[in-house]
Amino acid sequence: MDSAPLDGCVLVTGMPGAGKSTVTALAAGLLPRAARVTGDEMNMMLVSGRVGFQCQPADESARQAELCKRNICALANNFVDYGFTVLVDTVVANRAELDFMLGLLAPRPVRLVILAPGIDACTYRNLHRDPEDQFFFNGYPQLETAMRRDLADLGWWFDTSALTAQETAERLVAEATRRCSLW
Repeated sequence: MDSAPLDGCVLVTGMPGAGKSTVTALAAGLLPRAARVTGDEMNMMLVSGRVGFQCQPADESARQAELCKRNICALANNFVDYGFTVLVDTVVANRAELDFMLGLLAPRPVRLVILAPGIDACTYRNLHRDPEDQFFFNGYPQLETAMRRDLADLGWWFDTSALTAQETAERLVAEATRRCSLW
């Protein structure tokens, strides 16, 4: 176990089905003071007029995606400022999105963890979820290419394909301070 505590904001990203929601919930439960902020929950706050990710009209979809990231960061900042470690669960597709979020989270400490079990594992995990939690996503190759191109040299690329969610959460809490870049 690392001697330095896991503090500040831990931005946990990865493709849909990588395990972000499950892992961040478990990891938060392992910490003495933790909060979890998710992109899905931020989006669900829109009761009417919501336009989904990459849906039409495209300009409104992009505007709502930005609003989601702004809300994630504002809430995370509040929790960090009150002494909580924050586990953020959202898809960060490229360097521009990461830089945008880092700017909003500054000057608080941020660590980046990219859950990277691979496309096959993400697809398998989605198919074996409760039917109410399953989703349709056919952009895996494009998203994986963008993430690897733009984020390859950043954060901790954590291959979780052979780990359970509990094992992943335990390793994240134990190793993130050592493995993650700190902004």
